[in-house]
Amino acid sequence: MENYKTLREACEIAQVSRRAIQGYEEAGLVSASQKNKYGHLLYDAGAVQRISQIKLYQKFGYSIKEIQEIIDAPNEIRKEKLEKQLVKLKEDQKQLGTTIRVLQGIIDDLNEQLQMKKLD
Repeated sequence: MENYKTLREACEIAQVSRRAIQGYEEAGLVSASQKNKYGHLLYDAGAVQRISQIKLYQKFGYSIKEIQEIIDAPNEIRKEKLEKQLVKLKEDQKQLGTTIRVLQGIIDDLNEQLQMKKLD
């Protein structure tokens, strides 16, 4: 049983909460490999790696439903979906950059107005 990780250990390794793993299990994305003599869930290295992969896909902006559709898809389909997500994230980044510049301009204007008011 040395190669198996408890739920707590799997959470620490994958840097996810216990609830996250439970959600992944409910969605059918991952399952415990077995239980120890105390009834605690145990996860093998493949399950822990899969949990980390699910978390990564969530960081990419995928919902659990979308992850269900692509995580076990053939490489060609996953590649296509990931490329589309990359385009979307780049567009989001560009829009966010514009928003940041506008916000910074407003703050700069306010700072200028406050400086002028102090001089009066």
